[in-house]
Amino acid sequence: MLMKRNLRMQSGLCWLAGLLAVWPVWGETVKDREGAVRQDRAKMEADARWLYNDVDQGFAEAKRTGKPLLVVLRCVPCVSCMGIDAGILEGKGLEGLLDQFVCVRVINANALDLQRFQFDYDLSLSTLFFNGDGTVYGRFGSWTHQKDSADRSTAGFRVAMEAVLEIHRGYPANRAALVGKQGGPAPFQVPVEIPTLAAKYERELDWEGKVVQSCVHCHMVGDAFRSHYRDRGLPIPLDLIYPMPMPETIGLSLGTDSRARVTAVAPGSMAAAAGFVAGDELASLGGQPPVSVADVAWALHRAPDAGTLEAVVDRGGNQQRLTLLLPDGWRTKSDISRRVGTWPMRAMAGGGLKLEDLSDEERRKRGLKPDQLALLAVGVGQFGKHAAAKRNGFQKDDVIVEVDGLTGRMTESEFIGTLLQKHLKPAQLPAVVLRGGQRVELKLPMQ
Repeated sequence: MLMKRNLRMQSGLCWLAGLLAVWPVWGETVKDREGAVRQDRAKMEADARWLYNDVDQGFAEAKRTGKPLLVVLRCVPCVSCMGIDAGILEGKGLEGLLDQFVCVRVINANALDLQRFQFDYDLSLSTLFFNGDGTVYGRFGSWTHQKDSADRSTAGFRVAMEAVLEIHRGYPANRAALVGKQGGPAPFQVPVEIPTLAAKYERELDWEGKVVQSCVHCHMVGDAFRSHYRDRGLPIPLDLIYPMPMPETIGLSLGTDSRARVTAVAPGSMAAAAGFVAGDELASLGGQPPVSVADVAWALHRAPDAGTLEAVVDRGGNQQRLTLLLPDGWRTKSDISRRVGTWPMRAMAGGGLKLEDLSDEERRKRGLKPDQLALLAVGVGQFGKHAAAKRNGFQKDDVIVEVDGLTGRMTESEFIGTLLQKHLKPAQLPAVVLRGGQRVELKLPMQ
């Protein structure tokens, strides 16, 4: 049994190595992953401010002291978010705020309570804020830091902590406003109960052996949920294909050093139609008071697939109510191309192809219409399930112009979601690509 488990781990590491060759910068890992985890443990266990990898103790301490609980979830081997991680741990300029919290650092997702810990699993650093009774106060996570490992700015984190302390002072009188922030039902209690993870991992890390290989990374949770649906021939819910939509999905750009201040509104967007303007400060979205951009993403995550979403904004000292109209399919406008969790979906929906929608300029050069499907294969997987398209004859720089009757323009993100929703079982879809000016007919593998 141990030999089989080791072989499975080695196979998983080979798959990871294949992806690292084409991951963007924030998918990279440190050279000595094992050493990084063990050094982190030694450092954190000697830090009087932080409880290390023990959420239960954190909740017990929060109940005892009456302080709110701050849980930082960090993938230590990942290079992404190293800057802000160091800034938070060193606490320079944050000491007075951190001391008002019970602080917990968690480095693996093996035994996380999946109903309580619902957040953006694709981030290598996330924070959840709780009351000692388990009530979620808010979430923090930064794609800005995810993309820039050297960014040590903690202004947004400071603002989020200040907002949480304000909520904590008003608790439990404000409990009703926090209902939407709570996690929903989960099909499994902890990640290691999900079938694709249960076969490989235990609840506890293997500190006596290869600790990194025994660790469930946060992104694996989203991957495992999607596989759970796909393996059973069920449609993957849209909020798993397009998790935690960024505000840009509805046309909002928000300042990263504020709770939720609007810095720009995209013309013609859902936000523009609702009446948002630059300078608005989101006081609530879906009835929830945001403490950060991640809270806005959470409110969008829990929004209906079609319908309305109510917002309240502070504008010039006055509050105004706005209504977002969410049309059917609005989630598909979310850009998932840079998410780690999209890689397994690329294997499911396209045999390992990484695609980009051709720009209008490139379309003109190639004589293609602005409204037709034109997805350029910028990458073709080489290993395992990610090599299925290669085995079917697809090549780098192919331009897909038709798949299974689909000919209308769409992004890679829309393409993945459309195919996963339409085809619930493995299939070979008729496809047409342009290669060197010639039309080539191939079969796109759905897995």
